[in-house]
Amino acid sequence: MITRREAAQRLDISLEMASRHGLPSTLTEAQLNEIEENPPPWLVQSRANRTGKKPVWVDLVCVVCGIAEKARPKKWWPTFTYVSCDSHDPSSLPPAHAGEVRAEIPGVGGRFTGWVDTPVD
Repeated sequence: MITRREAAQRLDISLEMASRHGLPSTLTEAQLNEIEENPPPWLVQSRANRTGKKPVWVDLVCVVCGIAEKARPKKWWPTFTYVSCDSHDPSSLPPAHAGEVRAEIPGVGGRFTGWVDTPVD
């Protein structure tokens, strides 16, 4: 069975939209394939309204261990240089280049920390 969250990710829609338009909490592969092959009008409209500027889902992948998670990007997220699991020590990351300073942004996705390297002024 496929969860509503997994279906939303595969359809590239928000979880809120999936709930609002009545996607059940679990679907079979056949049900999801039917939606993908014959999208309902609300899904067609949603895809037509896309500008491509902001992704619906992003892949967060730990630079240290490779654990991955899909998450909805937040407006406040900068462009991360690296993303790591909350459990890794900062010394596990590749070092910042000379002339750069590293900032830590906790609370990214469900269990990640974002790292941003910026040039020193």
